[in-house]
Amino acid sequence: MPQIYKNKIIKLLKHRDYTPLKLAHLAKELGVSSEDYPQFKQAFENLRQAGHVVVGERSLVSLPAMGHKIIGTFRANPRGFGFVVPLEPTAHGDLFIPPDKTAGAMTGDIVSAKVVKKGKRAGQMRSSGKVTEILQRGQSRFVGTLSKTDAGWLVQPDGTSFFEFISVDDVTAKNAKQKDKVVVEILAWPTEKHLARGVIVEVLGRAGKYESEISSIIAQYHLPYEFNDDCLAGAREVVRRFDAADAAGREDITDKVIITIDPPDAKDFDDAISLEKDTEGNWVLGIHIADVSFFVPVGTHLDVEAKNRGNSAYLPQRTLPMLPEVLSNGVCSLQPNQKRFVKSVYLTYDGLGKVLSRRFANSVICSRQRLTYAQADSVLRGRTRGIKPEVVRLLKDMETLSRSVERRRRENGMMHLDLPETELVMDKAGRVIDAHPADDSYPHTIIEMFMVESNEAVAALLDRLNVPFMRRIHPEPDALAMKELARLVRALGCSLPRTPDRYAIQALLTAVKDQDNSLAVNIAVLRSFEKAEYAPLHVGHYALASTHYCHFTSPIRRYADLLVHRVLEKYLRGEKKLAEDRADLTEIGKHISFTEQRAEDAEEELKTVLILQMLSDHIGDELDCVITGLAGFGVFAQSRKFGIEGLVTMDNLGPDKWSYNSKSQCIIGQRSGVRVCLGRALKARIVSVNVPARQLNLIPVEPLAGAAPTTAKTKTAKKRKNKRVIKRSGRRR
Repeated sequence: MPQIYKNKIIKLLKHRDYTPLKLAHLAKELGVSSEDYPQFKQAFENLRQAGHVVVGERSLVSLPAMGHKIIGTFRANPRGFGFVVPLEPTAHGDLFIPPDKTAGAMTGDIVSAKVVKKGKRAGQMRSSGKVTEILQRGQSRFVGTLSKTDAGWLVQPDGTSFFEFISVDDVTAKNAKQKDKVVVEILAWPTEKHLARGVIVEVLGRAGKYESEISSIIAQYHLPYEFNDDCLAGAREVVRRFDAADAAGREDITDKVIITIDPPDAKDFDDAISLEKDTEGNWVLGIHIADVSFFVPVGTHLDVEAKNRGNSAYLPQRTLPMLPEVLSNGVCSLQPNQKRFVKSVYLTYDGLGKVLSRRFANSVICSRQRLTYAQADSVLRGRTRGIKPEVVRLLKDMETLSRSVERRRRENGMMHLDLPETELVMDKAGRVIDAHPADDSYPHTIIEMFMVESNEAVAALLDRLNVPFMRRIHPEPDALAMKELARLVRALGCSLPRTPDRYAIQALLTAVKDQDNSLAVNIAVLRSFEKAEYAPLHVGHYALASTHYCHFTSPIRRYADLLVHRVLEKYLRGEKKLAEDRADLTEIGKHISFTEQRAEDAEEELKTVLILQMLSDHIGDELDCVITGLAGFGVFAQSRKFGIEGLVTMDNLGPDKWSYNSKSQCIIGQRSGVRVCLGRALKARIVSVNVPARQLNLIPVEPLAGAAPTTAKTKTAKKRKNKRVIKRSGRRR
């Protein structure tokens, strides 16, 4: 808990709207209870002694002032300037670095910078400086497209971490050709006069081809791909020794009606469901999860590799599994009509969806049928052809229980963000040819509710046993983030209390459902929340309104779940020592939180690349968009169909002088008075596409402001201005 308070204190003090408070008021702002205040005070004292916070005049708490020199991480902008994010947060935030003062630093570099100017901008203290030394390069390998120019062979890097061309020599050594996608190792970093110089270490294929693009994303994000020989040999040996008939110590429930529901292209079936009524008429829900811990012992080559990968990565038409496929798609996967080992969670419910009891067991199952979400939805809508009668009955019972559970969880404060996902339609060559909203039918909610209930039940058990374990934590958002959210949604035309609680946010999300501003509001709520992560800290899960929470239901694809399975296995065996080392769990939690984010970023970037490639053949086409972001240089508009953002620059909004007002969260036309706010629907036309830079440029189909009308007043003003110009011109002559 002290570490959580340290994080909360620093995050609050870094907020742009924070004004120095006394310690007691700071605790109140963070919602610290009287019983937790001693821990909070100790955490604060640790920060103060380390110099991370200071107590100034009138006992007001703030971050230390920015000195004349700082060390931090450089973050570049495509326009040439950048920012240094201090390793130790300061009261003045990030340091602005002008384009001619970056010293060739690139995104991710650790740099030393000198503060050369301090001043106020928009009422807030702002500092600018120059990079004096690059202490450590963030990366030395880049992926990009090779081209031949008058200046020689150049590589244009992909993405947004490095914007300058890289000069390369001897392209024939790797048989690289014009328009090939390549990996470049930097030999000499860029200077004011010279481009970076590098050598091609790998040729990935022709730029624009699916295999080349997916290989480039794998290389760019350093995603583990091929398994080493030791892992593959270990996996094959596990499969060879597996005998489903040897189920000693497991409950045999192969005669029960059990099904799986997954996406149509899934092969790694982690979870299966059973549902019956007991002698008292209560629901008994069985959540049966693949027992991966049986196949992957601690410390083996398989375990080490799974920990390193952290999770499976799901890219368009390609899966990079955490475990070799003979396990993930084979003996671990809960395939129909196959005996499989599982860990079972049994939850007994009353008619209102309230949990009456919990039970845990090692079991062996035999799935009766494998369904897709679309098939399950068809059954619930009455189309049952080809589905076994007992499966039809099970699905209808599952829906009944799920709606009760969902109702109870929403009453307890669970929140659901409506952020529609896009499903790409691709041809056989891997090219995107269309897109449509991803299926969000009710069977998705059924499985989600049951998985959340299972995760919560296991976490509650381990908490009762008072053992450290890997949790899925989602801290409560801080007060300033909530105040900023309230101000933002009011600018979107919605009402929200100044300091909203979870129920006020619930009501907001319900009110904007199916409205034009729904996407913008949901994005604003998401951005106001903390990021969920893995850690052994007892924090709970804010969005799910859950005090005890972990990930348990996907051990084939998440290492966090496998760790939890191992603790549960010790409990089921009756072992006395259940505890894992908390320090080890903390480090593993940081690592697997990173690998999770890396996989999400890689998936998102590959989707963006494939969509941009398609849109590059549709210059001039119109897109139905909604404005999702505002900046001093323009607006970001997201395509409703493709889920991709494009930029409309200020000068393309219409014939007016536009300015961004951060307080009202609008861009305002100075002459017309037109206000462009988040959530506004926008018909936009594609102007240009830059696939390597991941940029889509748009213009409104209709200008957002017409030409300023000429009135008698403006005519008189123009005449006066012309007379002044003539007089000044005469004097110059």
